[in-house]
Amino acid sequence: MPDITRDAIADVLDEIALLQELKGENPFKIRAYRNGAETVRSFDGDIVQRAADNDLKGIKGIGDALQQKLHELASTGALIFHQDLKGEFPEGLFELFELQGLGPKKVKALYEELKISSLGGLERACQSGELAKLAGFGKKTAEKILSAIDNRRRFAGRSLLSVAGNEAEVILSELRQHPAVIRAAVAGSYRRAKETVHDVDFLVSTKDPSAVIKWFTEREGLEEVIAQGDTKGAVRLASGLQCDLRAVSDAQFPFALMYFTGSKEHNVALRKLALSQGLTLNEYDLAPTEGSDRENPSSDIKDEAGIYRELGLLYIEPELREDRGELDTASEGDLPTLVEQDNLRGTFHCHTTESDGRSTLEEMAAAAQELGLDYLGISDHSKSSFQARGLDEGRLLKQVESIRAFNETQDGFRVFAGSEVDILKDGSLDFADDILAQLDFCVVSVHASFGMPEKDMTKRIIRAMENPHVTMLGHPTGRLLLRRDAYALNHDKIIDCAAATGTVIELNCSSKRMDMDWRWWHRARDKGVKCSINTDAHSTSQLQALHFGVRVARKGWLRREDVLNCQSLPEIEGWMKLPKAKRP
Repeated sequence: MPDITRDAIADVLDEIALLQELKGENPFKIRAYRNGAETVRSFDGDIVQRAADNDLKGIKGIGDALQQKLHELASTGALIFHQDLKGEFPEGLFELFELQGLGPKKVKALYEELKISSLGGLERACQSGELAKLAGFGKKTAEKILSAIDNRRRFAGRSLLSVAGNEAEVILSELRQHPAVIRAAVAGSYRRAKETVHDVDFLVSTKDPSAVIKWFTEREGLEEVIAQGDTKGAVRLASGLQCDLRAVSDAQFPFALMYFTGSKEHNVALRKLALSQGLTLNEYDLAPTEGSDRENPSSDIKDEAGIYRELGLLYIEPELREDRGELDTASEGDLPTLVEQDNLRGTFHCHTTESDGRSTLEEMAAAAQELGLDYLGISDHSKSSFQARGLDEGRLLKQVESIRAFNETQDGFRVFAGSEVDILKDGSLDFADDILAQLDFCVVSVHASFGMPEKDMTKRIIRAMENPHVTMLGHPTGRLLLRRDAYALNHDKIIDCAAATGTVIELNCSSKRMDMDWRWWHRARDKGVKCSINTDAHSTSQLQALHFGVRVARKGWLRREDVLNCQSLPEIEGWMKLPKAKRP
């Protein structure tokens, strides 16, 4: 059987759906491929092996025709139908789909009307004014496309935290199993839980560095070997992600791990502190400075905690190492006990097939229980998000009834009935108060009119937060990492309003959002604002984003008591029954 992953198979199905949409194929056929892709991603079992064995009969979402295609993909590593379909279009055309605001219909129009099949051609058409003349586009659209092209260039070479994580954790596991490796770790910005990373840094301790470097530069799935030496190696994976490996002795490992974890600013502050104590700190050891009467402590240091301890500090978790006050706090013995994934008891802001989700209420609830959660908040889109099949008042209240009926069948697990309600341009909400009063919770979000001035956007959101039926603010800045910048917003005023009104702010941990940004959570925490780590999941597999959401919450200095969905089911039920103004 060829080396093909479930994600690779699902990506092929998604691309077939995209290509068929370009060709104007039957919408039901297109949806069948998209549903098939999601089934492959979320299937509980070895779907690749079952496809290779032609053993897919009876799996919901995979019909007879799709079974044959999956069998061909899994058993040969390719699909002739997909290759033939792809061959009907220029290769550069697919880059256009990576731009914010360009869907299949617009790309099809560009290709058929203006013969545009590359980013360069699209940029020239925008600059010349030719695109603005095309029906359905206009001058503003051309300006937005040029901005999206510029963003793509600015973000080139970076990866989302979770995307990098999928490959980083596999390589780390393999390194730890290598017979010549004593210790192995991921360092760099990935270990510090930065929301995007340029590359992934690995570190090993070993007595045979050349053997480990050789393995690293010869493993399967490499696009290119960038560098290879006796103790260093750098490769580019087929996905485009660059990975670097350094090999050191086991005695050097703690110092190297601290140094290569960074951040640069944290390391500079640490070295300055060491010098003030008659010590010099680098990636190899912690030693007395020339003329110092200090003894050499390196031989007694076995891990990073030993380095911090020698400098008179509490151990500083990697996520906090950004030189944002962590050294002073560690010297005072007052570092927070950061939230952990095991602390989470539920999550809110999830979607189902009632709007633009790809999994049903029952499927989402089952997946949440498999993750060990005790509750799940369903908040499908409201009616103004027509592009997401937003629910009107009648459909919403019918869904609330369905959720209540579902809960009657559960023991020790509950689904909370909510809605992700659009904040309209003037700050009013998509549903009236009498509708909102019938929900368990309400998430409010901006989904349109992103270009408002900071003052107006801030006023708009504050008006929504002041509504007594609003539970939490969703993805506060609307950013899409590596694709779209945040809209203008006064974070200080939003946080102050949340504190004054008892509005929860979500940490939307969808891989492309991580919003509110981690840099603001320390301030929000100190103001008493509660965080809810929400996945914004549109399918069962996206609930897994909680793992990275917790890591980013830790980066924001958040503790268990700061996170709403760390409360137990009885606690959260009691919290929701209280009027908003009286909630702790």
